Amino acid sequence: MKTVLIVGHPDLRSSRINAALLEESRSLEDVHIRVLSDLYRTDSIDIQAEQDAIAGADHIVLQYPTFWYAMPSILKRWLDEVLTRGWAYGTGTPGALAGKSLRIVTTTGGAFEGYGPDGLHGWEYEAMLVPLKATARRLGMAWQEPLVIHGVRELDDAGIRRIRNSFHELLTETREEHRPVENLSPFEPANS
Repeated sequence: MKTVLIVGHPDLRSSRINAALLEESRSLEDVHIRVLSDLYRTDSIDIQAEQDAIAGADHIVLQYPTFWYAMPSILKRWLDEVLTRGWAYGTGTPGALAGKSLRIVTTTGGAFEGYGPDGLHGWEYEAMLVPLKATARRLGMAWQEPLVIHGVRELDDAGIRRIRNSFHELLTETREEHRPVENLSPFEPANS
């Protein structure tokens, strides 16, 4: 089973956790990695190369930091340009990605407790994923439980190691048996 990891962080040099996750993914044989900021910092997106990369995958994972309740512009641009009508979908029909799975791996600076009706942000984090869930549905893809890593500013080395292990498991295990980890935060006790 082949997984394509699309990394949508605009500057991995400034990121401890997204860079650590990328490093972890590079140790895995069946994970094909596309780091958008390396491939397309100033160039236009090679639509054919990107479509070819994901067409051959069983699983597509989008990894990005949450910026103002959404994905960074480089990843949004990738979605807009690569998931084209006639290839990714048709009029009322799915296209080339039908039957594949889509999973989100994202990080937030804020604590898990801030995401809820009474929290700082006023919404559950799940509400921010609705556009991506709708995208998966429209394309005929299976939505997989996301990995949302909250409070990354507070992560120490042990927390980063624990999250790297969870990410490694997520990329290598059978997708049907994956346990939800969307509430993962550096303040939760390890499950192992």
